[in-house]
Amino acid sequence: MDSNQRYKRLRRLVKKLNIERKKQAKKTDILCNDLIAAQRDFIKRLDVVSFAANLYESIVGTTDLGTLLNTGGRIIEQEIPGANVAFFLRRTQNFELHMVESRRPLTLAKDDIKNSFTPELVDNVCRLNKICTLNDMFAMGLQGNLTKFKEISVAAIPLGRQGSSLGFMLLSRSSQQQLQPENLTKAMAIVPGLSRAISSCQALLGYAKFPQINS
Repeated sequence: MDSNQRYKRLRRLVKKLNIERKKQAKKTDILCNDLIAAQRDFIKRLDVVSFAANLYESIVGTTDLGTLLNTGGRIIEQEIPGANVAFFLRRTQNFELHMVESRRPLTLAKDDIKNSFTPELVDNVCRLNKICTLNDMFAMGLQGNLTKFKEISVAAIPLGRQGSSLGFMLLSRSSQQQLQPENLTKAMAIVPGLSRAISSCQALLGYAKFPQINS
C-alpha cells in the first residue's frame, strides 16, 4: 500500500471517528438535558409539597372557621405574590363569602364580589367542580364592571370533599401579574387538606351536607 492510499484510508477513519464522536456528543447532550429537566421538575414538586406541608401545619387543630380561612388564605397569598384570596362556601339557596384579611391592596373589593356573584353562579361553579377562568365564569352569569375585570387575573379553585363541593376559593391578581399554571398547581395541592379542615369546622357548626357531584 503506497502512501497515497494510506493517507486516504486514514482520512476515512478520521471522518468516521468524527461522525461517531458527534453522535455520542448529541446523545450526551440529550441525556444531560433530560437529567436537568427531571431535576427541575423534582424541585418544583418538592416546593409544592413543602408549601402544602407548611399550610397543613399552620391550620392543624383549628376549629374556628374564620380563623382557618384567614390562616390558610394568608399562607396562599404569601406563596403567590400579589394575589388576593376569597372563599365562597355553599349554603342552602345562598353562599357565604369570606374575604381574607390582608394588608395588600385588594384586586377585587368585597362589594365588587358581592355584586358580581349570585347564588346561581356560585352553585354553577361548584357543580362544574374544576378550575374556572374569568371567561368560564362570565359564560355562567358573572356580572359587574367589565372594565374592572379586564384589570385583573382571576381563577376559581374548587373545594371538594368526598365527592361533595364545599365551595371554591377565588384567586385574583393584577393583570400585570397573570396567574400562571404553577400558581394554580400550588393552590390545587392544598385543596384536599384544606377541604377536610373546612368540612370539620362546618360539622362543628352544624352545617348541612350537600349532595355528591358527578364529575
